[in-house]
Amino acid sequence: MRVLGIDPGLTRCGLGVVDGTPGRPPTMVAVGVTRTPATLETARRLVQIEEAVEAWVREHRPDAVAVERVFAQHNVPTVMGTAQAAGIAMLVAARHGLPVALHTPSEVKASITGSGRAGKDQVGAMVTRILRLTAAPKPADAADALALAICHVWRGGATARVDAALQAAAVASARQRRAFTQARPSRGAS
Repeated sequence: MRVLGIDPGLTRCGLGVVDGTPGRPPTMVAVGVTRTPATLETARRLVQIEEAVEAWVREHRPDAVAVERVFAQHNVPTVMGTAQAAGIAMLVAARHGLPVALHTPSEVKASITGSGRAGKDQVGAMVTRILRLTAAPKPADAADALALAICHVWRGGATARVDAALQAAAVASARQRRAFTQARPSRGAS
């Protein structure tokens, strides 16, 4: 499975592509950061992010996209920019028919380091170790994007199987209800 991990941000948006399957060490395909100038109006910055994510999807052809789930912060302008960038990432993935998974920062940290409270340095060190790199990707947004992709490879397969099982159970339940309803005699029949 090839996963494009996206650490959304209006100023810096981390992008990382990983190939892997659960139970095997993943490999890095590409990593980078797209930057937008703070002096540019927000709409133009979002266009630049969209163009960058679009280019990465076309070049690397991922099977899935993993985006960091935006969580509430006290800094509203930062959260707004992050949410807008995340929306752009999801839009590009949807345009290409790719499944999108949202992972919380603590979920990613726990998956990569074993602790949901790990610091950025710990995440970078573990990404370096897991992918057998010679140095941690810089800036931290790049390492975070790779961590998202790794997390999805490791957890995404299980999540997809659970979702498929739930969907199959819902379909089976609906069939049983229809069969029961059709087999029941109507109340007015003698």
